[in-house]
Amino acid sequence: MADNNTIARPYARAAFEIADGAGALADWSESLAIAGQLLRDRDLVEYLGNPELSDERQLKFLNGLFDKAGSRLLAGGDKKGGNFLKLLIENGRVGVLPEISEHFEALKAEVENSVDAVVTSAVALSKEQLDGIAIALKKRLGREIRITTEIDETLIGGAVIRAGDVVIDGSLRARLNGLANALTK
Repeated sequence: MADNNTIARPYARAAFEIADGAGALADWSESLAIAGQLLRDRDLVEYLGNPELSDERQLKFLNGLFDKAGSRLLAGGDKKGGNFLKLLIENGRVGVLPEISEHFEALKAEVENSVDAVVTSAVALSKEQLDGIAIALKKRLGREIRITTEIDETLIGGAVIRAGDVVIDGSLRARLNGLANALTK
C-alpha cells in the first residue's frame, strides 16, 4: 500500500493548478490548512471511514464541519473547492488532506520563492534576533523567509532552525551531546 504522501502528491498538484489558475493560492492554502488540521484527528478519520456512511452523508458532514471551521472554499463556497472535496470522498482520500495541505504549501512556496522557517529556542527571541536570522537565512537560501517560533526549554540555550530541508542545530543541548559523545569514544 502506498503511503499518504505518495497518494497526496497528485491531489495537491491538481489543487495547486486549480488555485493558481484562479489566482486563489491564498484562499486554497487557508482552506486546505484548516481541513488538514481537522483531519489530523484520528477519531474523525475513523468515523469518515465507516462503510455505512454514504458519500453523500460524508459530504454533508464535512461541508458543515469545514464551514464552521472557516474552510468555506472546501465547504462548497467555491464550486471547484466543493468538487475537489467530492473527488476526495469518492476516491476514499479525505484522510490524506493533511498531507495534501503540506504538499500544496510546498508548491506554493516554490512559486512564491519563499520558505517557512521554524526557529525553536529555549527562550523567546527578540524581534531584532529574529530579523537577523531571517536576513542570514535569506542570504543563505536565496528565498524570502517566513519565520515562526517555538519554545523548547530542553534546548537549554541557543536555537534550532528548520527551513525546508535545512536544519541548523545551534542549541546548547546539541553541543553538550556532542561533547558527551566525544568523551565516551
